[in-house]
Amino acid sequence: MSFSLFRKTNYRCARLITRAYSTSFSMGIMAFGSALRDPIYGIYAYVRYADEIVDTFHDYNKPDLFIRFREETWKAIDERISLNPVLDAFQHVVNTYHIDREVIDAFLDSMEMDLDQRTYNPESYSDYIYGSAEVVGLMCLRVFVNGNEALYRELVGPARSLGAAFQKVNFLRDMKDDFENRGRTYFPGINFSQGFTPDMKAAIETDIQKDFDDALVGIRKLPREAKTGVYMAYLLYVTLFKKLKSASTDDIRQSRIRVPDTEKLALIPLAVFRTRLGTV
Repeated sequence: MSFSLFRKTNYRCARLITRAYSTSFSMGIMAFGSALRDPIYGIYAYVRYADEIVDTFHDYNKPDLFIRFREETWKAIDERISLNPVLDAFQHVVNTYHIDREVIDAFLDSMEMDLDQRTYNPESYSDYIYGSAEVVGLMCLRVFVNGNEALYRELVGPARSLGAAFQKVNFLRDMKDDFENRGRTYFPGINFSQGFTPDMKAAIETDIQKDFDDALVGIRKLPREAKTGVYMAYLLYVTLFKKLKSASTDDIRQSRIRVPDTEKLALIPLAVFRTRLGTV
């Protein structure tokens, strides 16, 4: 009983972290079947804390902290336990759903890039998108298919596309903040201090739209208990993407575009209705 309480408490910590950091993902997770929620909380809390190390711990030795985080990740996975609630919840997901070690390594490598890399060429940008976002989609997909290897292989491409679309939308939304506060410009060939033209923005939007289109094909094939939640997150990001497309380059340079909470809430019944009706 006590060990069961220990793990349950760790998953509650992961849920608290998710809700504190992202109302959008929290809304999507609540639409999952109950058995899927804790594992997805476990994944989100883990990737969120890794991101925190490289993005916000400016008064600490971030490289040392990240080395320790990587080492403790593998130790938790190998030993199947950790006294760190986030790492314990994550290792339990990894070991339960057989998440590939390669995707975890790719994720950690991308997060580590944020410690010192400020601009990206097409190759490093592709590597970063894969490790920071696409592999997170693959981690979640392992949970969604719950051992169905054939379905997993079929949906690898769409899962990667959805992760990429989410990340690129985040990059577009956060261009001002990333450049001014972290000195980063993720999109290749763009010097944010020298200019961000409508043609540059249009090219980014075309790339993102393709990712969204490819992802929707996979969402339609997800198990029922996962489909509504993933589609809800998809709708939230598509809504944000539409606002970004409507915004001017000056808007992107000067402010952070958001989706109001009232609009987010209105998407919940829409996602439920469409998935139950079978129109997704």
